[in-house]
Amino acid sequence: MLASVPALLLASTVLGGPAIVTDPPAAPTSEPQAATPAESQDNGDILVTARRRAETQQTVPIALSVLTGKSLAESGAFNVNRLQQQVPSLQFYSSNPRNSAINIRGLGAPFGLTNDGIEQGVGFYIDGVYIGRVGAATFDFIDVDRVEVLRGPQGTLYGKNTTSGALNITTRAPSFSPEARAEVSVGNYDFLQAKTSISGPITDNLAIRLSTSATTRHGTIYDVTSKTDLHRQRNVGFRGQVLYKPTDSLSLTLSGDFNVQNPLCCAQYYARVGTTQRVTSRQYAALAANFGYTPPSTNPFDRVTDLDATINSRQEVGGASLVANWDLGPATLTSVSAWRYWDWQPANDRDFIGLPITTISQNPSQQKQYSQEVRIASNGKNKLDYTVGAFFFNQTINTQGVQAQGAAASRFLLSGADAANPNVLNGLTSTNTIAFDNTSFAVFGKLNWAVTDKFHLQPGLRINYDKKSGSYVSVVSIRNSQYDFVATADNVASLLAAARARSTAAGTTFQNQINTLAPQSYSPRFSAWNVSGDLTASYDFASDVHGYATYSRSFKSGGINLSGLPLNSTSTGVDLTTQTVKPEKVTAYEIGLKTQFLDRRLTVNLAGFWTDIKDYQATVNNNAINVIRGYLANAGKVRSRGFEFDTTYRPTPRFNLYFNGAYTDAKYVDFKNAPCPPELTGGTAASATSPATAAGVAGGVSPAACDISGQRLPGISKWSLSYGAEYNVPVDSSGGQVYLGYDGNYRTRFSSNPSPSAYTYISGYSISNFRLGYRKKDFNVYAWVRNAFDQDYFELLSTQSGSTGLIVGQPGDPRTFGGTISKTF
Repeated sequence: MLASVPALLLASTVLGGPAIVTDPPAAPTSEPQAATPAESQDNGDILVTARRRAETQQTVPIALSVLTGKSLAESGAFNVNRLQQQVPSLQFYSSNPRNSAINIRGLGAPFGLTNDGIEQGVGFYIDGVYIGRVGAATFDFIDVDRVEVLRGPQGTLYGKNTTSGALNITTRAPSFSPEARAEVSVGNYDFLQAKTSISGPITDNLAIRLSTSATTRHGTIYDVTSKTDLHRQRNVGFRGQVLYKPTDSLSLTLSGDFNVQNPLCCAQYYARVGTTQRVTSRQYAALAANFGYTPPSTNPFDRVTDLDATINSRQEVGGASLVANWDLGPATLTSVSAWRYWDWQPANDRDFIGLPITTISQNPSQQKQYSQEVRIASNGKNKLDYTVGAFFFNQTINTQGVQAQGAAASRFLLSGADAANPNVLNGLTSTNTIAFDNTSFAVFGKLNWAVTDKFHLQPGLRINYDKKSGSYVSVVSIRNSQYDFVATADNVASLLAAARARSTAAGTTFQNQINTLAPQSYSPRFSAWNVSGDLTASYDFASDVHGYATYSRSFKSGGINLSGLPLNSTSTGVDLTTQTVKPEKVTAYEIGLKTQFLDRRLTVNLAGFWTDIKDYQATVNNNAINVIRGYLANAGKVRSRGFEFDTTYRPTPRFNLYFNGAYTDAKYVDFKNAPCPPELTGGTAASATSPATAAGVAGGVSPAACDISGQRLPGISKWSLSYGAEYNVPVDSSGGQVYLGYDGNYRTRFSSNPSPSAYTYISGYSISNFRLGYRKKDFNVYAWVRNAFDQDYFELLSTQSGSTGLIVGQPGDPRTFGGTISKTF
């Protein structure tokens, strides 16, 4: 019977709100309790496993948001990028899948291009398995039971240390009752998304679930050079699970998945121009005029570009895991064993325009990871409950980077006589071989002591060891009608000496070449032990009023720089003092109140937080104007503080609404040696006799570094809101109803540059989404429209390398519309 069910299923594409309507019960695959997470109980409670045991969402003393599979499907939030529009404290940024970051409350990962040698501060988990590459978060969700977004440090409960929070995704488990689900969505831009899930028993103690997902859509940006639409969607995913229950107390779940994505993304192109401190003849307008170049449009929301280099973001993700839960009576023993891989095959146009400046810039990368987690958690509600665990993780990454300059590079990147000679940089190529090995081991635990029936103390402790080692080797070569050399870290000094011996001009030219792409070879190492912990006190003021306060000391592991280092004073070697970055030291305070009123029809949850981070890991570029990738360094201190609220109200069975928000004040408290914003770069170097001049004045004097203490962290809005409502009307005796739903979100402006710049602030925007449909228990059909008012907005803004003043942007999706039909069998 199961084999006859169609093999593809779908999700909608309209964005939406929190878990107002919940899914049927589904046993978890990776948690010690065989309860029904994300199940709405008769009294309105939602069960979650945020603390590695089944508890009601309202009684867990953690700030968290829970979204069920059903609410995700109806809202169209089928990946993390769309999930952030429902959870105001969550930020997700992606210039392409490899260069993606999940942040919570503005913290987690430094803003900018990815550096393999550091870790995320937000843990990303699927069925209890830590995912080492955030690129996996760009894939479509497959058969999800629920998503839990935990805010604040979680290292005493989760295997991998998390200083900013955790994104915990649980898929539907195999069922011993036959079932099948199918959904199909169609829309404009030839959007088609299909998902299926089938599950049922093989024997009395063996069950299986097979799930698939496929998405295709034409792109929203047109490249006039290749006559290709970019930002398309081409996603395919498969997931299989086998559940074996030899006894009522023992279960084993074997899971495997395979996913391929080939989206032809992520294009950034002309957005605006700002004035740097370069001389006027070396600003973008003059440089473009020198080549007789104009972009196809200066309105980025015309959605056309003329990229002259190949662009792609193909990635493949897969793996297998075995989860065992053994109920020992007083406690449950859980084991999570996993292996995963990630294969990244990109292509980029890193000059962002239709001139041959940087003709190749790509870093194909392959990762493998192994992890083993063992936990034991007490069962029931005792005077003293506990969760204790151990975690091992090993990750290896191999990257093969290539960057090549074209015939226009000399004019855009250099000054003087060399700028007028295309051969100086034409064909200059850096070939990079990068290796990384990361091993982590930890033991962690959390107690829950019921001092009284209402007052609980929950201390937690983590002991962690991290060891990272890497290798970065860059060979620089050029071969054209005028220049022919191969430079390595070993011979670059002799090549420079030979060039200077020929003439001053030859020495200057070679210096310009190796400053643009520097040959390097270094092998960084880092290892350290860390001890961290937290203490939560919670009090039940009434059956539906729960308060808590948490103090935690946490850390994010130190890292190694694997994107190249700045040159040292010899002009041929690299500054080896910048090989490593110190761990972040995190101190966090949080106070919260979770309440329900009016017979639990009204829920109001509040949380206030204050997080200080010393030695914050930030992206810098040492004011080297020609580099595409910066390196990592430690800022003195940053702070994120604010408050959050989550409210839902169901005045009648026919009408429900929600309003959630976050106010976040995230700033650099101490960062005196930061990279300067574009308006303070490109000029002659400041000195004691020639101080820096005003920002944005052509021909000015530029400081070597800037003090950005007191300025805002990138990527985080002060205010972020999500809101929505749904109204339904019964229309037949079988329980069918017609419904109208609205989901919206709003965020104020935010900085899109590591150092705040007047040129790279993204203005605030709001997005509205509607759905209208008919549903009954096992059937749902509806029309939807996303970004209904066709709001123009940017997801990211960036600067063109070389301090030309060109600002490029990555626009968000325009208005999309379509329909969805789903059926449960």
